[in-house]
Amino acid sequence: MNAPDVPPVRKLLLLGCGFLGQRVLRHARELGLPCTVTTRDAARAASLRQLGAEVLVQPQLSPSALRAAVDENTGILVSFPPDGRSDASCAPLAGLARSSVYVSSTGVYGKRSGRIDDSTPVAPDSARAEARLSAERAWRAEGACVLRAAAIYGPGSGMHTRLRAGSARIVGDGAGFVCRIHVDDLAALALACLRQQVARETFVVADDEPARQGDVVRYLAQRLGMAVPPSVPLEAAPETLRHDRQVDASGIKRRLSMGLRYPTYREGFEACLAEEAAG
Repeated sequence: MNAPDVPPVRKLLLLGCGFLGQRVLRHARELGLPCTVTTRDAARAASLRQLGAEVLVQPQLSPSALRAAVDENTGILVSFPPDGRSDASCAPLAGLARSSVYVSSTGVYGKRSGRIDDSTPVAPDSARAEARLSAERAWRAEGACVLRAAAIYGPGSGMHTRLRAGSARIVGDGAGFVCRIHVDDLAALALACLRQQVARETFVVADDEPARQGDVVRYLAQRLGMAVPPSVPLEAAPETLRHDRQVDASGIKRRLSMGLRYPTYREGFEACLAEEAAG
């Protein structure tokens, strides 16, 4: 927790308010933290205001327009896709804030397989991964904490939705390990980093149980009363499902002295199904 003489974060600026940003907004409202959020889509502004946010509609992020929303009481969460121009121009805002978090991806490890933890060297193998690393460097240089998240899932997004849509497949024999993080757990960890003012550190983020891709698909198929989908060769699978990684995210949990609400895919998907059923 903050030392007694360190002022706390009293408000948030969310740069990007998509799937993760909206869940952070909900958590922040529960904590009584006022939020300013950015969106490129004017049509979404009304729904974001209904969640209690002050909304800035900016098709291209403008540092000068955002400057008024940042002071020594502000925590900044960055969750928009890598954008060289916006990252370079907006990262200095983090130097004016109380704390900041940049949400990256385990995609920066490329085709690296096996155990991945905070000390594992990156191995970018695409332009997007290189762009992620460039954005990480820009924000970290200004004091941001970097969270490299595994596949993010939650209500309305994840393997359960692909099963229902008929697009889910088992990759090869299904023995490859995949890792994930429930959107609410990622939101809670990001907020904890902001409130504890973690600076210039980098962590991988995933749940506590790397699982074989086939096991997850079969579990969800049984849970939904659906047939197990067919297999496809590795080269025919989506890029995000070709990896065979076991992400060890114990570092961030030790650093923050906190655990996860959904430590495995079973608790997480059950929560997704319950929330979706409740509308």
